[in-house]
Amino acid sequence: MNVTRRELEHWDRHHVWHAFTQMQEYEPLLIERGEGCWLVDVDGNRYLDGSASMWCNVHGHRHPRLDAALRAQAGKVAHTTNLGLSNSTTVEFARRLCELTPPGLDRVFFSDDGSTAVEAALKMAFQFWRQLETPRPEKTRFVAIAEAYHGDTLGAVGVGGVDRFTAMFAPLTFEPIRVPPPGRADADGRLVPLAESLAELDRLLSIYGSEIAALVMEPIVQMAGGVIVHPAGYLKSVREITRRHEVLLILDEVAVGFGRTGTMFACQQEEVVPDFLCLAKGLTAGYLPMAATITHRCIWDAFLGSHTDQRAFYHGHTYGGNPLAAAVGLASLDLFRDDLVLAALPAKIDRLARSTARLATLEHVGPVRQRGLVAGIELVADKATGRPYPWQEQQGRRACAAARGHGALLRPLGDVVVIMPPLAITEDEIDRLVTAAEAGIRVATG
Repeated sequence: MNVTRRELEHWDRHHVWHAFTQMQEYEPLLIERGEGCWLVDVDGNRYLDGSASMWCNVHGHRHPRLDAALRAQAGKVAHTTNLGLSNSTTVEFARRLCELTPPGLDRVFFSDDGSTAVEAALKMAFQFWRQLETPRPEKTRFVAIAEAYHGDTLGAVGVGGVDRFTAMFAPLTFEPIRVPPPGRADADGRLVPLAESLAELDRLLSIYGSEIAALVMEPIVQMAGGVIVHPAGYLKSVREITRRHEVLLILDEVAVGFGRTGTMFACQQEEVVPDFLCLAKGLTAGYLPMAATITHRCIWDAFLGSHTDQRAFYHGHTYGGNPLAAAVGLASLDLFRDDLVLAALPAKIDRLARSTARLATLEHVGPVRQRGLVAGIELVADKATGRPYPWQEQQGRRACAAARGHGALLRPLGDVVVIMPPLAITEDEIDRLVTAAEAGIRVATG
């Protein structure tokens, strides 16, 4: 069957409901194939994948070793349920993850995506306190960081703090205790110092700690909030405070795990071991949907007993532990090891910092925030005062749309243009990506 581009575009507009997209304004862009860090549309136009296909691609598209791993597993079995049985590929993948994660994190619960990884952690934390030898059923509340994003399932929405993603669904969710991230403006426009942010957290846990099951946060960088970079020491201090007040710590590394911030996991930069580590996106190098919620034996033990005790975790996903995804995940971990991916990052991170530094001089660019191989360029109406553009103008979206004409695919977070390419990107490609972003910003704000 020969299908024309016009037919595909028509079907795309009328049958496909795109995520986070106003379909009345949608203009199709049909990608046909990928080559390394490039995507190619049906007309043969090439674009640098500047958002790593929604922050998940690691080693580039069509990597021969990842493709081979997928084909080899398909020749064995494509899927078996993880409910009450397993398969050798998934077991091996779980073991490899436990060898890489911070010490003591050695129990892996597989699900489908970042939202479900966080959802599972929230439910595990809630159930844990009810099943201790001395139960503490009063611990039902959660603490979350303001401007955080943890996914789109209802539990994840409940602890989220980015209004454009969560406000509509507030009547369906619970309300967490929110604490301000350091370095961000409070209601009066004053930047909250690190010490003050930590003191407020300590105060809240002193008052409500007996009611709180867990604190959930994105370590080091809050991605969907606009690439909010935490100051050094914040994560380590949060861990110390939560431990002192007997509050579990859930770290959402869905976006920042697997090398994005320069280390395999962001929490390793401050030698923090959480109670739950939530992973997705780069878990399979961007090939297949898979997520993992990784915890330690103390949590695990609270769920053990006879079936008559009804202590099991009654939560699961049809494709949790999928062997195709596990096979690609294993191959990705092999590439991290064999190609010394992490060792190659410092030079690329430095190149991104030097390339984006010139963007900070543009008339309508405010803060340029970076950690590792991710940068956020904030567009402002007035550079001197930091006054934002009216949100209705969608300057971030306009800048990214204009960058497409210069050979780059980028996605904005409001008026923050995000650069987050695959880790496999070369230094020359970084320069080309930033040049395209600059051209898009000049068009949008000129």
